[in-house]
Amino acid sequence: MTVVVGALIDDALPRVIRRVALPAVVSNLLMTLFTTLDAYWVGTRIGPEGLAAVSTAMFWVWLVVALAEGLALGLTALAARRHGEGNPREAARVAGGSLIFTLALGVVVGIAGAAGVDLLFAFMQTPPEVTALARDYLRIYFVGLPFIYGYFCVDAIFRASGDTRTPLVLLSGSVACTLVLDPVLILGLWGAPRLGIEGAAVALLATRGSTFAVGLWLLRRRAMVRLEGPHGSRRLARVMVTVVSVARPVLRIGLPTAVTGMVFSFIYVALTRTTTRFGTPALAALGLGHRIESWLYMIGVGFGAAAAAVVGQNLGARQVDRAARAGWITVGFAMIPAGVMAVASLAIPETLAHFFTDDPTVVAETAMYLRINAIAQLLLPAEIVLEGALGGAGDTVPPMITSTALTALRIPLAAWWATLWGPMGIWWAIAVTSAGRGLAMMYLWRSGRWKRQTV
Repeated sequence: MTVVVGALIDDALPRVIRRVALPAVVSNLLMTLFTTLDAYWVGTRIGPEGLAAVSTAMFWVWLVVALAEGLALGLTALAARRHGEGNPREAARVAGGSLIFTLALGVVVGIAGAAGVDLLFAFMQTPPEVTALARDYLRIYFVGLPFIYGYFCVDAIFRASGDTRTPLVLLSGSVACTLVLDPVLILGLWGAPRLGIEGAAVALLATRGSTFAVGLWLLRRRAMVRLEGPHGSRRLARVMVTVVSVARPVLRIGLPTAVTGMVFSFIYVALTRTTTRFGTPALAALGLGHRIESWLYMIGVGFGAAAAAVVGQNLGARQVDRAARAGWITVGFAMIPAGVMAVASLAIPETLAHFFTDDPTVVAETAMYLRINAIAQLLLPAEIVLEGALGGAGDTVPPMITSTALTALRIPLAAWWATLWGPMGIWWAIAVTSAGRGLAMMYLWRSGRWKRQTV
């Protein structure tokens, strides 16, 4: 597919945003479908303990994935700006250096995570039956983490160029394979070994690793990834220089966003310690409520990725006012599914919970979580989309400080309100701080400080 950079800076903004955002949104929904089906098979076949195990393991998964997402945002901002300036060769150099750096980081984080799994669950103080299941899932995930990091980088390279359809096609094939492989490995169908909860991790790594390999092959064919230098030992030295020179601005832009996501995930780990006091049903409801909300969250991430590319390219073309309008228009599009989710969370929360479990206590607790968080969901698109837009502009420190401070309030608020109202107090702490983050991102975008950033 040819890259349509000019269309992002010339066509009508609503048309541009729909064209770039919709494939990205569908891609993210496909990823959410995969994790949702994981929870379905585990919850219905293994029970509340299995559901709690997947949920608690996912909090650590989100933490390490947040680092990859931050690096992907830094890459998007840099490469999109180069595309907007009409310099695809430099965009390809940025992509190549970022890819090697990201893969190396995935190896380091994966080894450290696999070695420290027991300590991670000891910190969370999860029940022994939950820890036994979750530990094996998370260790397998860490072993394959370089493939996950590589996939995020490949996806960002395509999106920075304005091409969100190729990642959609790649991910569609990946999810289709996973839909088959997941139950086969979890349940031991068709002669395959019955791996239980470990099968979910194996299915994820096998399909996501294949998608990364195919995506990298396509990028090489389209000359969208480039590593400079002559053949021989000097080539290696030049490649390392490229990696170092690219890693610095990618980290400068992406690390604040990564820290925001990592702190967010770590705070959920801390909330797990508070929630554990109320037993496995409350622990399962925390993960399950967040998993149901992840559908809306991932829609917002898709729109946010589109906003980052559109804003980055228009700033590269020195069309600042057009970049500002792009942020607000993208929020408007994302508000439509937010309204639908808010209504569903108020009207049919038990139905949503019943998809994953028949345990009446878990269903009741999850329904309470969804009802309390329904109104906050209306502000979620503003938070996610405008954080992506600010990242596309290269202005990531103020969102990091603001979002991290508000999210950190969940720990004392949850501990305080849980003593007053039980698990309901934890759900209110999540709702209030989530709404505050949405309002804060709207203020930061409106202030216009991001317009003065240089990338």
